[in-house]
Amino acid sequence: MNTRVVVIGAGASGLFAAGFLAQRGASVLVLEKTQRTAGKVRISGKGRCNLTNAVSVRDFPQNYKTNGRFLYSALHRFSNKDCIRFFENRGLRLKIERGQRVFPCSNDANQIADALENFARENGARILFGEKVFKIQIGAKNRIEGVFSFNGAGSNFFPAESVIVATGGMSYPGTGSSGDGYKLARDLGHKIIEPRPALVPLRTEEKWVRELAGLSLKNVELKLTDHRNQNMVLFGELMFTHFGLTGPIVLTASEQVGLWLRETKMPVSAAIDLKPALNEQQLDQRVLRDLQKYSRKHFLNSLGDLLPRKLIPVIISLSTIPGDKPCHQITKKERSLLVRLLKRLPLTIIDTLPLASAIVTAGGVELSEIDPRRMESKLKRGLFFVGEVLDIHGVTGGFNLQAAFSTGYCAAHSVELETEG
Repeated sequence: MNTRVVVIGAGASGLFAAGFLAQRGASVLVLEKTQRTAGKVRISGKGRCNLTNAVSVRDFPQNYKTNGRFLYSALHRFSNKDCIRFFENRGLRLKIERGQRVFPCSNDANQIADALENFARENGARILFGEKVFKIQIGAKNRIEGVFSFNGAGSNFFPAESVIVATGGMSYPGTGSSGDGYKLARDLGHKIIEPRPALVPLRTEEKWVRELAGLSLKNVELKLTDHRNQNMVLFGELMFTHFGLTGPIVLTASEQVGLWLRETKMPVSAAIDLKPALNEQQLDQRVLRDLQKYSRKHFLNSLGDLLPRKLIPVIISLSTIPGDKPCHQITKKERSLLVRLLKRLPLTIIDTLPLASAIVTAGGVELSEIDPRRMESKLKRGLFFVGEVLDIHGVTGGFNLQAAFSTGYCAAHSVELETEG
C-alpha cells in the first residue's frame, strides 16, 4: 500500500510538495478550504507573479531578514536555477527584469498557478476543495493518524501517515491564508512566533498624498528615522497611495517601521530625496538653470523638466512659493527652500496597513522546532511545515515564492514512503 499523505493547503508550497510526493509514489490528498488552487500566487506581483530571483543562490539567505540561514539546505536542494528549469520544462517562457526578478513572459500569474496545479494532478495527487482542516490526529508512538476537516455538510476524517502543513500565513485572508496552520501547530505543541505584517504599505499623517495616488517615483532615496534616532536609508522605487506609501523600498522597510511604531508608540519620520544623484549645490544650479530658462513664465510652469507633472502642485504648495510668481522674481532664499524640499520631502509615518493587507506574514512556526534539512517537526514524526506558515520571510523580489518552492520540495523528498522499504 502506498504511503498516504495529506497536504493541507493548495498554495505554492502545498502543490509543489504534492506533485513531487505523488511523483515518488505516495498516495497524496490535498485539502484546500477555498474553491481554487494557488489563490495568492494568482494575485502575486500585481497579477504577474515574481516567481523567483536570478541572483546567485549563495546570496539568497541574506534576503530573508534574520532567519535566512534556516533555508540554506532547502535552497541548495532546490535552488532558483532549479525553479527556473522546472517552469521552463513545463512550457513556460520566463524573463528576468530589474533587480534580477524572474517573471513569466506572459505577465500572467495564472500560468504559474495553473502549472503548479497541473503538476500535482498529472502526478496523481487528488485535490479536494472546501475542506477546512481543524485537527491533526496523533496516535500511538506519537505518529500521525490523519486529519479532521469540515466542509459545510459536516466533518470528515482523512487517514494519513504523514501531513504537510502548507496553509500560508495571515496576509490576504481572502486567498485562504487566515492563520489556520498556526492553530494546528500550536495544538500539537509547537511554539508560534507572533504573526505581524511584513511587506506592507505605510500610512502617513499628511493628507496631500491623496493628490499623488498612483504616482511612482524611481531612483529615489527614502530615509526613515524613529524617535530614538534609529534610522534606515533605502534607494529605489516607491509609490504614493491615497493613504500613504507603498512600492518596493517601502515594503522592504515596513517590518522594521512597524516594530519602531510598536516599540516607541510614536510616529516615524520619513524624508524622500527626489534627486539623490545631485547634492544640494548641484541641484541648486539645476533649479537656477530652469528658472532662467523659463524666466518669463510663472513658477508653476518652470518645474516640468525636473518633476512629474502630478507632483508639481504639491511641491509648490509645500514650498510656499506662489505658483503665479514670475520665475525671474524668485529669490535665492526661496530657491534654497525649494532645493531642501526636493532633497528632503517630509512625511510622517503613523501606522502600517493591517496584517490582512500585507504581502507576506512575519512570524509563524518557531524554526528551532523544525529540521531545516527535512522541514519535519522535531516534536511529531511525519508532520511537516512548508512555506509561509514558518517563521521566515524575505524581501520583495521573488524570494518568498522561492522559499515556498524550496521548502515544499524538501518536505516532499523527506517523507518516508512504505514503497521504499
